[in-house]
Amino acid sequence: MKTSNRLRATVFVTFNMLIASLFPLLLTQSTAADKTEAPPWAVLKPASDQRPLPQTQPLTDNSDLSEKTIAGIDRFLLKQIAQAAVERPKLWNRDLSSPDAYVKSITGKQQELSAILGLTDPLVAGRISYIGESAAQPSDEFTIFEVSWPTLDDLNGTGLLLVPQGKIRGDIIAVPEADQLPEDLVSAKNPADAYAQQLVRSGFRVLIPTLINRENNEWKMSNREWAHRPSFELGRTLAGYETQKIMAGVSILKQTSGNDNRPVGVIGWGEGGRLALYAAALDPRIDSAAVCGYFGSRQLVWEEPADRTVFGLLNSFGDAEIASLVAPRTLIIEAGTCPEYGFRTTASGELEVKQDGYVALKGKPGRLLVPDKAEVKTEFARAREFVAALKPKAPTLELVKSEVPVSQTTLTALIQSLDADALLAPASKPLDLKSRDQASQRHADQLAEILRHNQRLLQLAYESRIEFMKDLKTDSLENFEKSTEPYRKIFRDDVIGAFNLELLPDNARTRKYQEGPKTVSYEVELDVFPDVTAYGILTLPKDMKLDGSEKRPVVVCQHGLEGRPQHTVGEQGYPAYKSFSTHLAERGFITFAPQNPYVLFDRFRTLQFKSQSIGRTLFSIAVPQHQQITDWLSKQPFVDKTRIGFYGISYGGKSAMRIPPLVKNYALSICSADFGEWVWKNAATDKRSLRYSYANKGEYEIFEWNLGSTFNYAEMAALICPRPFMVERGHFDGVEPDDRVAQEYAKVQFLYQAQLGIGDRAEIEYIKGPHAIHEQGSYDFLHKHLNWPAPKEAD
Repeated sequence: MKTSNRLRATVFVTFNMLIASLFPLLLTQSTAADKTEAPPWAVLKPASDQRPLPQTQPLTDNSDLSEKTIAGIDRFLLKQIAQAAVERPKLWNRDLSSPDAYVKSITGKQQELSAILGLTDPLVAGRISYIGESAAQPSDEFTIFEVSWPTLDDLNGTGLLLVPQGKIRGDIIAVPEADQLPEDLVSAKNPADAYAQQLVRSGFRVLIPTLINRENNEWKMSNREWAHRPSFELGRTLAGYETQKIMAGVSILKQTSGNDNRPVGVIGWGEGGRLALYAAALDPRIDSAAVCGYFGSRQLVWEEPADRTVFGLLNSFGDAEIASLVAPRTLIIEAGTCPEYGFRTTASGELEVKQDGYVALKGKPGRLLVPDKAEVKTEFARAREFVAALKPKAPTLELVKSEVPVSQTTLTALIQSLDADALLAPASKPLDLKSRDQASQRHADQLAEILRHNQRLLQLAYESRIEFMKDLKTDSLENFEKSTEPYRKIFRDDVIGAFNLELLPDNARTRKYQEGPKTVSYEVELDVFPDVTAYGILTLPKDMKLDGSEKRPVVVCQHGLEGRPQHTVGEQGYPAYKSFSTHLAERGFITFAPQNPYVLFDRFRTLQFKSQSIGRTLFSIAVPQHQQITDWLSKQPFVDKTRIGFYGISYGGKSAMRIPPLVKNYALSICSADFGEWVWKNAATDKRSLRYSYANKGEYEIFEWNLGSTFNYAEMAALICPRPFMVERGHFDGVEPDDRVAQEYAKVQFLYQAQLGIGDRAEIEYIKGPHAIHEQGSYDFLHKHLNWPAPKEAD
């Protein structure tokens, strides 16, 4: 039994393919069980005229207003990203009066970078483990060992350690590109690529860590994205873990050097260059760094692969700003060859965009940015300008131009910054490294270790959230509401992300849209921010008066993934919605069905990454859109502004948890077909959980920064409380199993009923049905809490 691509894309947000294929059967069973006589969609016809509502301008735009909404958000975000770069200098206060003063003045920015990379857990002390010698042909110049070293309490670095014979001039961590093995830096087809061998033969001990590669895995995404997704949800990043492995490597080299004054350097190409830059910026024990094949403007970081996502990076940091954190130590930037990689890109390098929903590959489209030399030169000039006036002299910041990865000039500059008398050894010699046979297993072990570490963090996150919410007061409703405000601020600023902009005048444009036997609807468009509009469908009962002589409650009816307002009003082919916008209007409510910004497939998902680059999310747009919608509704003479409720299904249920906490115009919230243990659903990677988890699914935008330690759905519900809150849950909904939903809801019920004594304001309805609106318990809830009588025929 198959469903169309369009139906799958709009209805089955969180379903795997098995659940999606069973949907028609489950819907049939549910309809029979409900014994509802309502048709699967409302029978509506186009309005006979397009007159606007009173006190509004005519809506004359005949384009696709949903697409217009997404296009406007895109323009707005690009301007906000550009503005972030303009505002960035105001966030820095470098003291250039002395090296010590400078280091002190940048400490706050180092802490900020550390935090957004997720360097939350302290490095652990321990000893290096020698696994064995690697070279089949012993060298009389150096020895190669396979090694591991402790990083976090259950996370280790692994790779190769090269130890020269004779005098050791210094220690260097050589970080490979993600798709290079540590062995490739020791012996490669092109001797010039094996630069680690040159370094050890030049008298330096060299540690080469293993990075997670970009190969596609069984889940049809890169290994790096697979490791990054749960990390991000838990407030960490893959790059952060790998940076910590480098920093732990510095500790091991220091510990085993026998000389506290022995200098330490770091060098990397591509992903290794990125990590070398981060490590040098954060670890003052690194005396010199060389960054190759990675340096430029990060303004297009949203075009890069998912594992390059760092929440809020562009607010304070471009590469030049991060480079300034290395000062007064030495930094060498090589503008040369960059690795090239793309995932779901066209032959021309443009991002591949699919408008028909499902694609074979499930990861985020992305490519490694390859800056031209002019861009590198401009970014380097910015970095130099930041530190040029440092007294008594400017730090060493060198730009090397090269046509090859990791040039001889760069290597010479690096080793001589560590030891002025060092001479670079000749080109590398071929070696037969028996450790290559174990390289694949070594990588698999490192990937598995990161996944296990995240699963342990996932288990600990439950207690972390309890600790996070400990300042919530429940001795009285008044004290409770006061104590939620600091949490609401954290939710608004650090989780959802807020644009500190005033809403524009709404400039409401409307036109009559459709009519039914008992209802008439209007299309509505409002201005929100420059380029950002709010669009939706207002449905009015025909028996109500518009002159203000009566005021009725409003239900905002929110669609799910790839939904449009029309789908909730009555468009044929969307049975999961059951035309609930129209059916509620037939019961006497005013309804408004907004267009939320999760439509048009990759186009909207790209908006999430643009938003995250400046510490915002899709809901940073949706919240002000709903604020403007509810403000406008509140001004209508026929609306009771104290009785506006929110009712969302699927992705709209996700909205029901995030929008009402920040839009106080909402008097209640109903979360349908989405509520559950959300952090688990996003971060679980064990085999049993993957049926439900997003970690291996195609919704690559779904992951939100650091929810694990802050707000799961029970904590979000606490920000809705003491307003009424309801969960609508189908037993056969593939979103999550019943026990996970019940576990999370139990915390909500405990707050409402046991702690605050308002248990009548919180409900959950279990339905013998699928991922769909039920039209029973939720309607009763709306009638009760919005104080509107149910129609007699519904009694």
